[in-house]
Amino acid sequence: MSELLLLNGPNLGILGRREPSVYGTDTLADIADMVADEVADRGWKVTSVQRESEGELITAIQDNYDTVGAIVNPGALMIAGWSLRDALASYPRPWIEVHLSNVWAREQFRHESVIAPLASGVVVGMGALGYRLAARALLAMV
Repeated sequence: MSELLLLNGPNLGILGRREPSVYGTDTLADIADMVADEVADRGWKVTSVQRESEGELITAIQDNYDTVGAIVNPGALMIAGWSLRDALASYPRPWIEVHLSNVWAREQFRHESVIAPLASGVVVGMGALGYRLAARALLAMV
């Protein structure tokens, strides 16, 4: 069975209770289930990884080179996660960057992602639906 990597960065493990007005009420487990539903017909399984540290996210990427693709929400690491960027540059499959909130409608420091130029696509501001849309895009790409 093929696997899709669902990678989430710092502070995303507390979704559902972290600023629901910004990030919504869905938990990370809810989101993983949504993505699994989207890719089930293709026979893909979801490998969901959430870590608070950049180094652990890099290890997760390197340990999952055999996945069919990835959905990546780097959280605030989008701003200055240069080593995460390097790890994603060597990830051999298509991947989509996702952000729950519209980063361009927020503080200025959130307006640039160091990893977005490497992504196959970017989905922002769609809440948990953004993960489903990213899964659909990967299904079309792979």
